[in-house]
Amino acid sequence: MSEQGTLTRRALLVGVGAAGGAGAMYAAMGALGLAPGAHETRPEDYVPPRASDFSLSGRGAAKVVVLGAGVAGLTCAYELGKAGYDCTVLEAADRAGGRNLTLRRGDRLPENGGPAQTADFQEGTYFNAGPGRIAPWMVAMDYCRELGVPIETFVNNNASAYVYTHGMKAPVRARTARADMYGYVAELLAKASHAGALNRRLTRDDRERLGEFLRRFGDLGPDLSYRGSTRRGFTAYPGTDDGVPLGAPGSLAEVFAAGMGRAITMDFGYDQATPMFQPVGGMDAIVKALTRAVGQDRIRTGARVTGLKNLPDGVEVTHTGGTLRADYCVTTLPPHLMARVPHNLGAQVTAALRTPVPVAAGKIGLEYGRRWWEIDERIYGGVTETDLDITHIWYPSHGYHSAGGLVVGYYNTEENAELYGRLSHAERRARALTQGKKIHGERYRADLRSSVSIAWHRQPHIEGGWVRWPSYEGAFTLLRCPAGRVYFAGDWLTHLVAWQAGAMESARRTVTDLHTRVVRAPA
Repeated sequence: MSEQGTLTRRALLVGVGAAGGAGAMYAAMGALGLAPGAHETRPEDYVPPRASDFSLSGRGAAKVVVLGAGVAGLTCAYELGKAGYDCTVLEAADRAGGRNLTLRRGDRLPENGGPAQTADFQEGTYFNAGPGRIAPWMVAMDYCRELGVPIETFVNNNASAYVYTHGMKAPVRARTARADMYGYVAELLAKASHAGALNRRLTRDDRERLGEFLRRFGDLGPDLSYRGSTRRGFTAYPGTDDGVPLGAPGSLAEVFAAGMGRAITMDFGYDQATPMFQPVGGMDAIVKALTRAVGQDRIRTGARVTGLKNLPDGVEVTHTGGTLRADYCVTTLPPHLMARVPHNLGAQVTAALRTPVPVAAGKIGLEYGRRWWEIDERIYGGVTETDLDITHIWYPSHGYHSAGGLVVGYYNTEENAELYGRLSHAERRARALTQGKKIHGERYRADLRSSVSIAWHRQPHIEGGWVRWPSYEGAFTLLRCPAGRVYFAGDWLTHLVAWQAGAMESARRTVTDLHTRVVRAPA
């Protein structure tokens, strides 16, 4: 608003963007003649993503020990190996992958302070207990291409999924929630413009363009009112007849009181925007491909690091299997765990490693013998958004029309994840089913075959879903530099915390710095 109380173009666009996202704001800019036209974009202006065959220039001849066989550690070993380095990877767990974890039939899942679980899934069923999706702009896609990992679409936004909040009488389809919110916001703006409230800042042509956009954006009637439309969906979809549309929407006050803002804008962010992707057959296909490329013989599992020393001419690592010397070390261990490892890197490094805060995260995989979400509710992939303590319900984006399948019954973080983490496995499942029943009814309990839940803050050798930095200065900056001959890498040292792409980007940065040092060293 201006000082005189009139609505400026900028304020109007900000309001439209807040309600409808970047796409709506861009469309509004177009309606006002403010967006760049197609004729302004030339083919030569397009900058393609970086090539998938990242490689270090020149050859290195040093020996490097990598701590941690998660995605960051494997990427470091892979890229250094391509450049001629002799790499050994030490991993405390009995498997490679770190937080990239896909569980299948017979897999055992340990937990600090609690009993282990064994997956009892049907053959072919899998549960991505860690990362589950990849944005197309992320470097993880380049590694899938380079390593020959086939990918498929991950349905991140499905109009047939649900939105449910405490402010709603009952769950509604995502298409209905968006139609009602967009409709009422469009009505408010259209009527304000028609009444002359925007005359001081918008020309007559501006108002006409804006009015046309808002009528389309909100599917408004001739009187600029929103009374619902077929965008809300149908109780019986058109076929040989014209179908039965849903009834009239709730009032403007009811729609706003539902508090659906987060739920209907979840995929507006650059990291969640459609389309998204997943490896065919499970996210650990990336780990398997990296492991093959590094060489299984170079990865020592069950080797928990117990000490790390900088030496005048190298490094010394002690672990549960012995002692290893190398020219350099890259540690990709979670910072809060690395801070506990005895070392001689200095008090400042230890303090920096203790700065980021581990974030709790949890998931549960619910395996059903019948794909009721497809058969009964016509939901093929996508995510139901809630403000319940389960936060999300994910429907599988693969195996359509199979006999059964696996639904992610909750994916929560921080306080909600800590709440579930304190429960036994049976209690987690019971609570998840009770919450999910509020959306799907009794069918949510029917035909349930098995389940596995994970509390990442209780996972051995990891103890957190990711970390949160209080500031991207100070400790963050310090740890992006080597401590003697010891380098650090991981998603936690990027602005893509919690993403595999962050781990890969950090690995590329670290191996580049290390390699530059090696090739410039005097003979």
